[in-house]
Amino acid sequence: MKPKIILLLLFVASLNFFSCTRNAITGRNQLSLVPESEMQQMAVTQYREFLDTSKVVAKTNANAEMVKRVGSRIASAITKYYQEKGITNDIANYKWEFNLVQDKQVNAWCMPGGKVVVYTGILPITQNEDALAIVLGHEITHAVAGHGRERMSQAMVAQGLQVAGNVALSKNAQTVNIFNNVFGPAAQVGVLLPNSRNQELEADHYGLIFAAIAGYNPQEAIPFWTRMANLNKGGAPPVFLSDHPSDADRIQKLKQLMPEALSYYKPSK
Repeated sequence: MKPKIILLLLFVASLNFFSCTRNAITGRNQLSLVPESEMQQMAVTQYREFLDTSKVVAKTNANAEMVKRVGSRIASAITKYYQEKGITNDIANYKWEFNLVQDKQVNAWCMPGGKVVVYTGILPITQNEDALAIVLGHEITHAVAGHGRERMSQAMVAQGLQVAGNVALSKNAQTVNIFNNVFGPAAQVGVLLPNSRNQELEADHYGLIFAAIAGYNPQEAIPFWTRMANLNKGGAPPVFLSDHPSDADRIQKLKQLMPEALSYYKPSK
């Protein structure tokens, strides 16, 4: 093996060793080259730009009110869960925002810091608040579990980008491009970097729990993902599925996770 290749492998191995953090909820070690504070700053900027150039549904609209109501309950459930685990510092700087955007895409996403968008195109598939809670629980879990930061870090390693501690990532065109290819707004101009199998399982797992704590029936996940699978049979997968790899055994795994989720479920009055 050539010396340069050996050095490169040693560099990548050391980078992974010294730049990993253990997620407080999942317990999994994650590559983390990007400070969460900078991720949230970038999210605010990109979220504002996205909303300024999109058809945001008026907050007085019934569906927009539903999105905010469901999202707020999920956020409260996460806060409760984190308080019980004694790790509220992980979400202390979250400033939740929930917006419905008029767009036929079957999609929804959450940026670091709690910046959430739901597209009107997914509402005919969710059909009810419980299923919408499954979607938001899943997407918000990706954010609070640091999946975006992990994917961005992996992309930076793949592109050979180095991080200078005193240089704002938002000022670097390459890192901004990676950020946009990890999170929602890029869906309109490119292909999102896919979540890994581990990330998807974590989002399904804790998304069910958060929805259940919020008072939504986690069992609604089964018919929802069945509808999504049927939608996928018609041709190219919707953005929501292209960003979230649809495994053949997903529904079976959800059924295995259901008893734990149901233990948190107390139907809202």
